[in-house]
Amino acid sequence: MNSTMTTNTHGLPVALPGAEAETLMWAHPHEVEPQALDQLRNISRLPWVHGVRVMPDVHLGKGATVGSVVAMRDAVSPAAVGVDIGCGMQAVRTSLTAADLPEDLHGLRLAVEAAIPVGFSSHDAAPNVRRLGLEHGRFSGWKAFWAGFADLHEDVQDRERRAMQQMGTLGGGNHFIELTVDDDEQVWLMLHSGSRNIGKEIAERHIHAAKGLEHNLDLPDRDLAVFLAGTPQMDAYLADLYWAQEYAARNRAVMMAIFQQVVTEAFAGGGLEVEYGEQISAHHNYVAQEVLSDGTVLVVTRKGAIRAGLGEYGLIPGSMGTGSYVVKGLGNEASYWSASHGAGRRMSRAKAKRTFTVEDLASQTAGVECRKDAGVVDEIPGAYKDLGAVIEAQTDLVEVVARLTTLMCVKG
Repeated sequence: MNSTMTTNTHGLPVALPGAEAETLMWAHPHEVEPQALDQLRNISRLPWVHGVRVMPDVHLGKGATVGSVVAMRDAVSPAAVGVDIGCGMQAVRTSLTAADLPEDLHGLRLAVEAAIPVGFSSHDAAPNVRRLGLEHGRFSGWKAFWAGFADLHEDVQDRERRAMQQMGTLGGGNHFIELTVDDDEQVWLMLHSGSRNIGKEIAERHIHAAKGLEHNLDLPDRDLAVFLAGTPQMDAYLADLYWAQEYAARNRAVMMAIFQQVVTEAFAGGGLEVEYGEQISAHHNYVAQEVLSDGTVLVVTRKGAIRAGLGEYGLIPGSMGTGSYVVKGLGNEASYWSASHGAGRRMSRAKAKRTFTVEDLASQTAGVECRKDAGVVDEIPGAYKDLGAVIEAQTDLVEVVARLTTLMCVKG
């Protein structure tokens, strides 16, 4: 792979000094916090690792580094995926233009928050997918999907009702629902969420089980414990993982359908019929089997990274108020066909709360209809890296299709 690898205009990728398995970075090491570099080196020292790829939004994570792509031979690390299994993005272009929007989007934000539970809230029951138009196509087979719950880890069997109630809900943290506009003044709907509590419950149980296996006892970091191919433990984890990834994708589809319903009804009163284009959906915390051009079969974990195969659409969001990008993959095998998942944090949530005030939040989100209170100060734009610079660092991985400017943002 190295013989054909080229660097982009920023001199990237570069090899991480001190790594054992080949670790290529689309970020300069001196720009990354030392703890994250040490974490990447620990990952590279696992005997099952074929290679590591580091995206420009890289930062310290729990277990594995956020913004990392870990390719293993015959093994998988549940902590390298993390607890928000299947977290990702979904977006759709609408027929609305900026000129169609009211001057004040506060009422629309309240309507979205009333229809889609945020934070720890949930629906009273699983949403009616028939009424949402999700009976057919990609998200058909709901009965079979829910029947698969009985095959999940025995310790999560009492969570089925909660999982059903949380289908079509946002959660908190960096998850969001946004109304945005592109440079052609076309309105887009976008959202970011994952597998909610059931993904977390599944992940925690398998991470705990992996740490107790004998082959993991001498690892440099027990959070990097792995399951090995051909074992019941890895088979059970992957079965649960793939179910949770599907839950996350369906969760986003349900939320987007509800979001579209709210928008449609909001404009119907004025006699404006809203049409919607093709959905773009992309996981950025997930596992997939990939095959290199030389035939090498790898288990690839993307934690805070999207797949950027040739012609594949992806979504790279910023923070509250800084907009997002719709991109198309360039199919760069040197990155294991990957790109960044967002801007990436430049400071922890705790530091952001110590550094910024509610007044700072209001200033940095000026012009955006969103919460501007102490509960979301840790999501302030200043706590994140510059999204434009992150995009510029990966011009050999993706091309920009559209730049989206945030007008309204719903947070948990």
